[in-house]
Amino acid sequence: MADPKGFLTHEREIAKTRPVEERVKDWNEVYQPGSLLPIISKQASRCMDCGIPFCHNGCPLGNLIPEWNDYAYREDWTEASERLHATNNFPEFTGRLCPAPCEAACVLGINQPPVTIKNVEVSIIDKAWDNGDVTPQPPERLSGKTVAVIGSGPAGLAAAQQLTRAGHTVAVYERADRIGGLLRYGIPEFKMEKRHINRRIEQMRAEGTKFRTEVEIGRDLDAKKLRKRYDAVVIAAGATTSRDLPVPGRELNGIHFAMEYLPLANKVQEGDLTVAPITAEGKHVVVIGGGDTGADCVGTAHRQGAASVTQLEIMPKPGEERSEGQPWPTFPMLYKVTSAHEEGGERVYSVSTTHFEGDEDGNVQFLHLIEVEFKDGKLEQKPGTERKIPAQLVTLAMGFTGTDQENGLVEQFGLELDARGNVARDADFATNVPGVYVAGDAGRGQSLIVWAIAEGRSAAKGVDRFLTGVSALPAPIKPTDRSLTV
Repeated sequence: MADPKGFLTHEREIAKTRPVEERVKDWNEVYQPGSLLPIISKQASRCMDCGIPFCHNGCPLGNLIPEWNDYAYREDWTEASERLHATNNFPEFTGRLCPAPCEAACVLGINQPPVTIKNVEVSIIDKAWDNGDVTPQPPERLSGKTVAVIGSGPAGLAAAQQLTRAGHTVAVYERADRIGGLLRYGIPEFKMEKRHINRRIEQMRAEGTKFRTEVEIGRDLDAKKLRKRYDAVVIAAGATTSRDLPVPGRELNGIHFAMEYLPLANKVQEGDLTVAPITAEGKHVVVIGGGDTGADCVGTAHRQGAASVTQLEIMPKPGEERSEGQPWPTFPMLYKVTSAHEEGGERVYSVSTTHFEGDEDGNVQFLHLIEVEFKDGKLEQKPGTERKIPAQLVTLAMGFTGTDQENGLVEQFGLELDARGNVARDADFATNVPGVYVAGDAGRGQSLIVWAIAEGRSAAKGVDRFLTGVSALPAPIKPTDRSLTV
């Protein structure tokens, strides 16, 4: 603890965003380049190095936060990077995309604004890349064992990197045309520029990981044949089945799942398309779903030139302070204003869609909604509150219901599912099929990026033990672990 009075002498400062009128005209990250480094040493000094660092428990990865805060305070970026990478394969991803449950668990947060852990994290890793401290770490020798990883999102990439470094020959299979999963095509460029993914892929290639794009296991390649080719398989295919909205008018043109809408905008940024086939330009846009994916749709619609943007949420508006039912150090559900919300639009809470209305050509024109409220623990409609709003483009961002069961992967492997439709696994992340493991949303259900990386690392340990009998790889979590976070 380099500055025992840091939390008393410095107030919390966070990264500054670029002006709204500037950033909505491009797709670059919303934060001002270089705005963090001048303040990050003081911010890191606010860490109290408390006797019981609850931030460790708040983070599924078990990040060594007080340690790298101290190095960041001293501006020893090399050592800070080493401690950061000791628990996290991709801190530039989590530092940009994670909602920071570690900050919710920060002891300082009991009676002061918590340490800006997320900002310190991203500053360390960005500085590490600039300084050349992030280099390939190929294994000293090969085990002679082979592993296939299905899916190249954060869970799949983390598992693949850990297993490659353990000496196994690893091939990652991705059904899309580029590596990255939802990091690539589900996260808009303004939240994380894809150059961050690209350089990690190059690092992994240099370490020995192989990548196979445009191969969907279950359709392009039979899962049983894949199992015969490799000594072990890790399923990290995500929870990609979007929750639908079965109301009258759902079949109208202009109503799309968020994961139909967002990837096309990203493909424009990749240079594959000149104009997205589904665009908000000049349209009244309605986003159904109040979570992060919904916010991504809001920010994308702003950049495409929407006439208006309205985001609907069936739940009541969250409070701005912790409720009694969400005490420290749990991760509270609070009212959050993202960068996308700063850019405009309207957010409407406690409403439910009753039906859609279209024109004579079958295009959606209006969304009909009604207010709802909880009574005796049940959600009920409030009579007399019906109204309609303009809706020429509707995106459904209501979450996901489980892994894809239509592509044949589950059936061909013969996998058992749990009660929530996720792939069932044991304490080592092993499925009912010998040698087949599961990590990330495919086994956990829709969750946070930090959980995905933690599960990828933990599943890698299970695979390594299966292949060699022992494993020195770290395992941050167990499949049933919910820690103190969501």
